[in-house]
Amino acid sequence: MKRNKNFILASLLAIALFGFSGCSKYLDEVAEDRTYTESTDYTNSANMILPILGTYTEFNNTEWEDFPLISVRGDDVNAGGLGDQQDFAETDKYNYNKDYWMYNSLFQNYYTNMFSAYSAMDQIALYKENGANAALADQYIAEAKVLQSWWLFQLSRTWGSLLIPTSSDPSSLFVTPLSTKDEVMQFISDRMDEAIPKLVASRPNERTDIPGGVTKYTALAMKALANLELKNYQLVADATGEIINSGKFILESDYYELFKIPGKLNSENLWEMQYSDLGQGSGDNYSYLYAFFGPQGWTPAVTGSGDGWGFFEPSMKYIKFMLDRDETVRLETTVIFTNRGIAEIKKDPNYATLPSWISNTTRSGDVFNDYARALFASGKHYLPSNQLTTGRTDYGTNKNFTCIRYAEILLMYAEALTQGASGSAGTADAAVNLVRERADLSPLSGVTNDQVMDEKFAELGMEWGTRFFDMVRLGRTNELNYEGKTFSPDKTFLPYPQFQVDQLPILKQ
Repeated sequence: MKRNKNFILASLLAIALFGFSGCSKYLDEVAEDRTYTESTDYTNSANMILPILGTYTEFNNTEWEDFPLISVRGDDVNAGGLGDQQDFAETDKYNYNKDYWMYNSLFQNYYTNMFSAYSAMDQIALYKENGANAALADQYIAEAKVLQSWWLFQLSRTWGSLLIPTSSDPSSLFVTPLSTKDEVMQFISDRMDEAIPKLVASRPNERTDIPGGVTKYTALAMKALANLELKNYQLVADATGEIINSGKFILESDYYELFKIPGKLNSENLWEMQYSDLGQGSGDNYSYLYAFFGPQGWTPAVTGSGDGWGFFEPSMKYIKFMLDRDETVRLETTVIFTNRGIAEIKKDPNYATLPSWISNTTRSGDVFNDYARALFASGKHYLPSNQLTTGRTDYGTNKNFTCIRYAEILLMYAEALTQGASGSAGTADAAVNLVRERADLSPLSGVTNDQVMDEKFAELGMEWGTRFFDMVRLGRTNELNYEGKTFSPDKTFLPYPQFQVDQLPILKQ
């Protein structure tokens, strides 16, 4: 069930979705989709935008459990949540339960969205056949391909080999061969090559038709991410270099506010899930369920602001790594401390004296009291209570969810160069030092791959499992053995959800 709504406020196309409850349901829903499309007036070209808006709906309408499951396994994050969602905590420890509901939910949610995108492409093509603007139709289809690539990318990093959907017919999965992770990533890269020439060369926040929508640079970022997984470092350098050379993107000077209301549709963001309460204290509210990340107890600056469930905390390893680097703004932004957490850090004699600014009170005046489920909270998923619209009380409501930032583009570019690629957008030093300058750190000279990876750890902590997937890709899995957790290469991918295996026998292979 969808628990959230999206920010694209328009009449949205009713796209048929699919579940995995058996062949009969597949066939029923395909028939429903056919009935709908046969009744649509495809000569009314003004409505051609509706199918792609429907696909954006699915992107913004992500279930709350999708991101945590994708992102929980790195050494930057701990599951939190004592006594609840035990299998989520076990996943963080690399102990996987194929019957856990989150596994099935993520798998089904993202496949559902991919088929919805194919349905949108089919319908846009029908508008094109009936005289709609051909270039605009091609653009919308390209946008749908990029949206699909996001879901496929995240699923393949999580599960490895996948069935790649190739049409809007869900029953086609029964005869689709299993593709390896490398084949999936190559498919994404090739799809981005198809999409890039059709897309507008602007920042997402420059679009007026669909503010924050996919652009050429979003597709280039997806191409870079897929080729990073393939270790095709020259293609990573080429794609990220084109983004850098565009001159379109800049790093937001205020890192703390980047992840809050002032950071919505920021010129640093290449992609973000968008939400809005329409600036009103009651009524419609299009929001992600941020309560998952919130503390179980706090004293907010704005009395009555709601708290959360106590999951997804920064790891002690990450905090000490940042303290060792004399990090300030990035540590403050990423980690919210409790008094119990501060006391736990100080038990280590090497950290008995902490910087004076470290406190259980944020700079926005919210006090994070001690609570049983975690020692710390995720600052990148925190919205200060004084940024809530008056009348709104849900934790984090109205905050966007960042997916790809320019800082990641710069660091991928630097990583590719330190892996032997040649670059067209300056040196690895220059790219890394732009990110370090914002963090008030001194510049580096002759930057190494290890230094780039440290910078990615510091900059991208708590974001989309980046650290975990980096360490696996580079064979540095010893980093994932921390705080009593032991990783082995056979734990790289989650097991397919048993419910999906029962429906799709090819997954048993």
